[in-house]
Amino acid sequence: MADHYEVLGVSRDASQDEIKKAYRRLARQLHPDVNPGDDASERFKLVTHAYDVLSDEESRRRYDMGGDDNGGFGAGGFGGFGDIFETFFGAAGGGRSARPRSRRERGQDALVRVDLDLGDVVFGAHRDIEVDTAVLCETCQGSCCQEGTSPVTCDICGGSGHVQRQVRSLLGNVVTSQPCGTCEGYGTTIPYPCATCAGQGRVRSRRTVSLDIPAGVETGLRLQLPGSGEVGKAGGPNGDLYVEVSVASHATFSREGDDLLATLEVAMTDAVLGTETTIDGLDGPVDLEIRPGVQSGDVLTIKGRGITPLRGTQRGDLRVGVQVLTPTKLDSAQRRLIEDFAKKAKAPKPQLAQFQQGLFSKLRDRFRGH
Repeated sequence: MADHYEVLGVSRDASQDEIKKAYRRLARQLHPDVNPGDDASERFKLVTHAYDVLSDEESRRRYDMGGDDNGGFGAGGFGGFGDIFETFFGAAGGGRSARPRSRRERGQDALVRVDLDLGDVVFGAHRDIEVDTAVLCETCQGSCCQEGTSPVTCDICGGSGHVQRQVRSLLGNVVTSQPCGTCEGYGTTIPYPCATCAGQGRVRSRRTVSLDIPAGVETGLRLQLPGSGEVGKAGGPNGDLYVEVSVASHATFSREGDDLLATLEVAMTDAVLGTETTIDGLDGPVDLEIRPGVQSGDVLTIKGRGITPLRGTQRGDLRVGVQVLTPTKLDSAQRRLIEDFAKKAKAPKPQLAQFQQGLFSKLRDRFRGH
């Protein structure tokens, strides 16, 4: 059996880096796709086997101590099974035309957040969003190469993207195929990469994406923009862009489904006599009639002044809960008028009755139709 150090042309105290360089040099010369012929093919197998032994520290140690380099078993052990495995795995595995992987990859998806006011939710809104992402390299247009150059076929794997290796097992040597370490499985190398993108075919940049936000969205909803994510390596197709919606709280209005809720503070006199007023809705003024004798906790409904649903056209309602304000400071004249009213109205004296909820609890239940 040939000495592995002699096969690679290195000294017995050669470093791992020297062994690797020697193997790569010989592999380029003897690879069957580059140098066809039985002699070159046999030498290539010897070189590959020698490298497999010497590149592994433990197997090299055993080899230097005079041990067998086939996992500790002699030729008379499992040599027959080794030949059988090599026949099946080597010939069948090596006979298949392994395809190199493409440099063009789909870009990753991106996620950004857009902040909205409650008013934007009523009819929808338009936003121009700044996105920090990967875009196509304008210098090489995704080719990854300097101008006037192109990828070249890998001289180690011959363009297949894979190389064969002998793997030692309990049953002998098995020839396996694995991605080529020189070209990383692409089958080609780029000797002159684009200086702008460093051979990636894309660069980081900020770009503007126009987005029409539909009515009825709510916090946490994600809108998908297919093909608006980052561009893939080597000019591969874009990923998708996801826009997560965040709706800010409003000082006056809150939302329940497609309805808008608010509280209307009404003076005691207006509650007694009734009145008409105009309130400011999210989309403009709203005329509101307050009937005489309205009570705290009553809910006034204005049809069609709520939110347009996400998947529909019929707007929800604006529901206004009444809170009657009782005056806390009266001058003498006002007090006399109230006392006179109380005498003439003959209002009943305070008396116990069933416990009633607080105003806000009553409003909540009436808003919900209880």
